[in-house]
This record gives sequence, structure tokens and C-alpha cells, in this order.
Amino acid sequence: MRSSFWRGSAVIGFISCFCFFSCSPVSFLKKEIVLTEKELKDHTGFMLYDPVAKKIIYEHQSGNYFTPASNTKIFTFYTALQILKDSVPALRYQVKNDSLIFWGTGDASFLYPEVNHNSKVVDFLSDSTKKLFFSGSNFHTTAFGPGWAWDDYNDYYSAERSPFPIYGNRISIQSRLDDHLTFSPVYFSNQVVNSPEIKSTMEIIRDEDSNQLTVYKGTQKREKKFNIPFQSGNDVLTELLADTLRKTVEEVNTPLPADASYVYSTPADSLYKVMMQESDNFIAEQVLLTCAGIVSDTLDPEIAIRYARKNFLSDLPDEPVWIDGSGLSRYNLFTPRSIVALWEKIYTQVPRERLFNLLATGGQRGTLKNFYKAEKPYLYGKTGSLSNNHCLSGYLITKKGKTLIFSFMSNNFVVPTKDVRARMEKILLQIRDNY
Repeated sequence: MRSSFWRGSAVIGFISCFCFFSCSPVSFLKKEIVLTEKELKDHTGFMLYDPVAKKIIYEHQSGNYFTPASNTKIFTFYTALQILKDSVPALRYQVKNDSLIFWGTGDASFLYPEVNHNSKVVDFLSDSTKKLFFSGSNFHTTAFGPGWAWDDYNDYYSAERSPFPIYGNRISIQSRLDDHLTFSPVYFSNQVVNSPEIKSTMEIIRDEDSNQLTVYKGTQKREKKFNIPFQSGNDVLTELLADTLRKTVEEVNTPLPADASYVYSTPADSLYKVMMQESDNFIAEQVLLTCAGIVSDTLDPEIAIRYARKNFLSDLPDEPVWIDGSGLSRYNLFTPRSIVALWEKIYTQVPRERLFNLLATGGQRGTLKNFYKAEKPYLYGKTGSLSNNHCLSGYLITKKGKTLIFSFMSNNFVVPTKDVRARMEKILLQIRDNY
């Protein structure tokens, strides 16, 4: 059942616009957003909402569906807040005679350098005197999500989904001026072949169907860092684990028992912070898998999405077309007013200090570090970018001290993204100064 407030948002928005068009800030909004669509030839959706007054200040096509890109992570974030506890489950296990069988939970933090992880999982597996067996029987999805671009497989932001990720499912390679390469994990250093082809700068391309890495030396010598996703099958995982733990790890196909015990790892907020500030796709996908594993016995993002839609998101004004955890999928579709409604739900449930500390902040951190700069931060939120699409939503603090919620979605433009971002910043700055 949709709430009566959000069901009537279009009517209220119209009344709000009619009543406030005579006021300078709202008149400016109407003029600038119409001008944006005309000059940038994009499709723009916008809503500005006052959560204290429960009033829509202004909206433009807020009930239309847009490609959200990484604004999808807001939905993943809210779902995780409802399902995960303070610490993330790292693995499940069962001891049988001389064997310790363990299953993944999708935990993204294991040996992932972007997260403040701890040694709990390494210590647990290393200290065990039992024979170690890994089972991936509870993983029931694909490495890539529906609607992902297949040719992004070599790019850092398109790491594979897996039941027991390790090192972020990525290879970190550092090149020096003398072309010497340093690998982390070292395991992949024996997967290298050198191409006779010379490029302007060094490039490293992973084979589409294997973990073979082809190195193209460059005429311009400079240090460079590569982060390349690896194929994350169970055989690769067990070999990486064995190499890391210095002990044998074998693969089995044992079903996950309902009474399997848990080992917990990192605080959940340490994952949320990287996911929301840096827009980490890998963490977003794995968090959704972890949520699925808690509400069921299966790691499948569709389970978590269905559960969240039914139990947490049924009061949104528009049904979300929600496909993956990160927003890499072009199939995701949300409306600006549903995003605003979700931000309001989060704002009422998470203490402000904790919430704002997890989000990208204008001029200070995350994907907003180089934008929306001000002596005092005034914008906290989540960006989202795909080719020809850019979105921004979150919380805006005005000079009068009001906290407003907004969603700004721009789709199908052909101008540079910086032009769209500049127009958004102009409009949001005007709101900060005049409302």
C-alpha cells in the first residue's frame, strides 16, 4: 500500500509550484531546469522536499522513470541497514570429524585493501587443525549482473560477484619506470605474457576467458597502478586461499546446513562508507548477496531485492525496477520522488551524524570531493554516472540551516558530463543560498 502522502505527490507538487512560483527560489528552479533540458537536450527529473514541513518545494517529472546508475546503491544501502547487524558475517562453517567445511556469505571485506578489515577470518582458518574444505553450493547467480556491459570485464569497477570474494576479486599491479611489475596477490604473477606490441603507455589486458594477463610496454615511461578483476571460480579461490594461508584448501560441493555456525568480520559501516562515498560497485554487489544469505540459504541478489521490495519498500510512491546492487545494470529504473522518499526513510532511521559520515560530502570526500566546495559543507549524498547519464541525490543544508532532500536525475545527454554537473551545481547552490 502506497502512503497517501506519496500517492498524491503529483497533485501536491503542482499546488506547491503554483503557490511558490512567485517566490524567487522556485521561479529560478523552474526556469533553470527547463533551460537545462533545452540546452543540454537531456531528460531531467528533479524533486526538492522539506522533510520537516512534509512539503514538496518543487518537482519536475519526478514521477518519470530514469536510469539511476549508482543511485541504485541507495536501495542496497537501505536494505543492508535493515538486514545486517553491526558486524558482517564472513563465513559459515561446520566441523565433521577431521574436516572443517566452510561456505561464503558474500562478505566483501576479506583481504580487500579498500576496507578496514581485520584478521578474524585468516586467523580462524589458519588456526584450525582440521582439513579445510570450501563449498560454493549456496551461490546461485552469475558473475556478472543482467544489463552489465560485457566489455567492462577488464576495468576495476566491474569485479565479478562470488560467494567468497578475496582481495576484492581484483589483481593490483604496480609498474615502475624500469617496467618491473609488482603483483598483489603474487599468485597472478605467473599468468603474465609479454606482447611485442608497444603502446604509448603501458597497458595490461586480461584475457576475456581466463586470468592470463598480456602486458603491452609503453614508449612513455612512468609509474602506473592497475586494478584488474580476475575470474573468480571456486578453483581460483581455493588456490588463492591455500597460497595465502600456507595450507591446503580443497573444493567440495556440500549443501549448506541450516545449523552451520557463523564467523563475523568487519563492522558493517566500514563497508557502507566505501560503498557510498567511493561508489564501490564490488562492495554493493556483495552486500546484496550477504543480505540474501541472511534472509534465505542462498546467495542470489534477486532474493534480497524481492525481500526488500516486499518488506521495506512497499510504501514508495513508484514501484522500483531494481535489478542489481551497484547500478551497473542499464535495466534499473527509479523515479526521483521514490529516491527522495527513500532518503527520507533513511533520515528518520539513522542518526544524522552517523548517516552524514557515511556519505560523499561536497568538497571533502568521496565522489563529491572535487565538487560542491564550500567553507562549510552543505551537500551530502550519492552520485551516479554511466555514459550519457548522471544523477545526484541526498541532503542539502541551506544557509538558513534547513535540511532538504533532493533527487536530480539527468539521462540521455550527449554533452560532456562536466557540463551537466556544472548545471546541477549552479541550481543546487542557488537552493542553498536562497531557500
